[in-house]
Amino acid sequence: MTASGGNLRRQVIPVLEIVLFVVFAAAPIVLGDYLTVFVTRVFILALLALSFDLAWGYSGILSFGQALFFGAAGYGVALVARDLEIASIFIVLPAALAIGLISSFGLGALLLLGRNPPTKIFVALGTLSGSYVAERLARGWYYIGGQNGIPSIPPMTLGGYEFVEGRYYYYLAFSVLAIVYLACRFVVRSQFGLALAGAREHETRIAFFGYNTPELKLIGFSLAGGIAGLAGGLYTFHEGFVWPNILGVVLSTQIVLSALLGGAGTLIGPVIGVMAIEIAGFWLADSFPKIWHIILGLLLLLVVVFSPTGLIGLVVSDRERVGSFGCPLPPRRHSDVGVDDGTT
Repeated sequence: MTASGGNLRRQVIPVLEIVLFVVFAAAPIVLGDYLTVFVTRVFILALLALSFDLAWGYSGILSFGQALFFGAAGYGVALVARDLEIASIFIVLPAALAIGLISSFGLGALLLLGRNPPTKIFVALGTLSGSYVAERLARGWYYIGGQNGIPSIPPMTLGGYEFVEGRYYYYLAFSVLAIVYLACRFVVRSQFGLALAGAREHETRIAFFGYNTPELKLIGFSLAGGIAGLAGGLYTFHEGFVWPNILGVVLSTQIVLSALLGGAGTLIGPVIGVMAIEIAGFWLADSFPKIWHIILGLLLLLVVVFSPTGLIGLVVSDRERVGSFGCPLPPRRHSDVGVDDGTT
């Protein structure tokens, strides 16, 4: 393969990012009202999948409880809107972000800052248990609606404008997804992100260099929880109600599958994974209403078995997917000697 061909192959992810964001920006022009609402939900779930990917793909924390932070923020802003009659976008979205950050910091401190480094299984079971307990608590708490949740939440406002589902909410969710995506891109490529990825690969070696790896992981986990909380706030005002299922293990597991299907460890992978599952589920449920769950499960199984790196692994090389930090440079050919390759 020529050098230019290799460079093009290593640039698949930026091309995918640009194509997807251009398509998303123009989609409402051709989509009907129903599909506009459907894609808005996909954006919100993609935010939640990004939060899982930041925890697992970049921090090495196997979280089966991302729905806990999603649902906690959803219930929190729903109560603010219902009881305090505050639905301003400048209050409720920062509040959702803060609830996600604080709740994930609390659970993360409990699981990650122990005397001994926790195992992945311990953290996975701890987050799974937290999600399950929160769901059961919500089902039995009359003040937050019990089994029925909180209905008829007033719409989010910007001055005198009310955001209801449709084209404007679509662009609101898309804008939040784009901002969060770019922020995550900056974080994972920063010195902090590289140290976090190093701790994921070899925690003992990174600790030897002087990094406090439990605190690094706690910060990464808290950032992921904040993104999940932001997604929960958007979901609450888009749907107009919250219910216990948005806290529970079913949604947590669905997001794990979406991120793994798309390809954990890349930011675009979870977005593609959520799109693939939601679109496939939408089409299969319409075409095969009685067996669509089985067909979708078999498709997921095939992808996981034959492409462990997810859908993104089918079109992106390992070098681009994992990154080339620390990889030795290939030996220079004799004919290259004396040729300025632009790296000096």
